[in-house]
Formats: sequence, structure tokens, C-alpha cells
Amino acid sequence: MTAVNHLRIATRKSPLALWQAHHVADKLRNVYPNFTFEMVSMDTEADQDLSIAISQLGGKGAFCKEIQQLVLTGRADLAVHSAKDLPSVEVEGLTIAGFCSRDEVRDVLVGTPLDRIPQGGIVATGSNRRRALLADVRPDLQFAELRGNIDTRLSKADQFDAIVMAATALQRMGKSEQVDFLAPETFVPQVGQGALALECRSVDEGIVDLLVEICDPVTTKTVRAERAFLAELGGDCDLPAGAYAQMVGRRQMTITGVLASSATTNTSRPPLFRDTVEGSNIDIGRELAQRLRAKVEAA
Repeated sequence: MTAVNHLRIATRKSPLALWQAHHVADKLRNVYPNFTFEMVSMDTEADQDLSIAISQLGGKGAFCKEIQQLVLTGRADLAVHSAKDLPSVEVEGLTIAGFCSRDEVRDVLVGTPLDRIPQGGIVATGSNRRRALLADVRPDLQFAELRGNIDTRLSKADQFDAIVMAATALQRMGKSEQVDFLAPETFVPQVGQGALALECRSVDEGIVDLLVEICDPVTTKTVRAERAFLAELGGDCDLPAGAYAQMVGRRQMTITGVLASSATTNTSRPPLFRDTVEGSNIDIGRELAQRLRAKVEAA
């Protein structure tokens, strides 16, 4: 580890990832004004080859594993991730200290609003969850693959009737496109969407303590419940599944989830199942996953 007042932050090189890493550095600097920060950035394999679908690269964990190696091997002290990109199982030797205050959780359509897309219109997204949710309300829609950073995806928007993006990504990048917001209660977000995860080596207790100071307790509790949902399903972020947990009162949470039996394609529309669970700890995520899995198996 470097000196206690100098922290190396591992991040992808994309503009959004760098914004997020600098955002975390600013939060730390507000608490520890004498600290200095260094960005250790790289293009991951998933960033370099946009012709390969995320599922073929091993799911969205492909965006994290090389960044995590920078921390594991001591080339960086901590990593900043979009929480929605993290697989549900923590890497041996690393720990997630917590999550920063959550920003906008909703997905948006860029292009044509959902109720104005023509019959058989084409929506571009690389997400199995988003395809399943869209097909649930508009079985007529057709889908196209979409990958790349924010600017790359936006540059392709006019090739389709609409593209789907996370609202928080557009907001963080200062993009002002006209968008159609999709309600999170029905268009259930990806696990951890809108939150930033802070990860470091498990043995670096001093770093953990530093990071906890800028983590938000509510976000950390709700996102951990969502991650418990994903872990119980035994998959990563590429599943046709989503979950969104919210506090109701000081201690109680509700978590709403969706799950399809298989990926939605242009020729297949597997049924999508929904449920909601309420409770006081992250085990509600596991219960939700069990309920939805039972519905899928009974179908």
C-alpha cells in the first residue's frame, strides 16, 4: 500500500468511469483534505472489443475483473465500480467497503418514447433485463445489440427507433438528450444501478475505514439486499433479472424484482415474473429470488 495520505484509484479509462473515480476522490478529499490521489486507469478487454456481446465475455463482470486485479496485485489501493457492473460474489482477497449515495436509478429511452414507437419498431440494448422488460409491455418490439461508451451509443441512436440507457450515466456526463423515463416500480432497474461501489483489499482495514466515511448507509443496505437477490440466483449482472430495494421507514425495506426463464430474442418471448418482499435485513433479497425462481420453475 502507498502512504496513508496518498491513494491510488483503479478505474476503467472510459469518460464515465473516470468521472466516477474523480467523484470518489473529491468525496474523500472533502473528508481528508490533506490526501492526494492518483488514477490508475486501463482499457479492459470488454472495452477494447465492442464486437463481442457482454454475455460472450462472461457477463458484465468483464468490466471489473481486470480493474480488481490492479488492486489485488498492489498496483492500486482501491477500485471504483458502477455497482451494476459487479458480479454478485465478492472476489477472494477483496472487500466492498460500501456504496456512495445512490443517484438516479431509472432507465430511459433515447429517441422515440415507448408509447410512440411504431409496431415492430427496433430498440437497441445489450441488456437481457431491458429486453425482457420491454418485451413484457411491447411484445411486438424487435431488438438490436448496442455496446460502447456513452458517446458511442448516443451516436448510434438515430439508427434505431430508440436506445435504452441508464439515466444516471447521461446525467453524470452532462448529456441533455430528450429522454423517456421508465418508472422503476415497473421497469425494474439493474441490481445496484445508480450506485458506486468502493472496493479494496480485505487486509487493508485502514483503507476500509477511510472508505466507509464516504459511503451512504441507506444505499449500502439497499444495494446489499439487491446483491443478495442476484447471489441467490447464482448469476451475474447479465441475467434477465432486476431488483430494486427501497427503505420504508427507518428499518424496513421493500424489494421488487423481475426474472425471466431465458433471454429475450427477436424470436423468443419468455414470460417475465414479478414479486415484492418486505423485511428489515438483506435476506429479503434471497427470499425474493427464491419466490421468483419458483414461479419460473412452475411455469
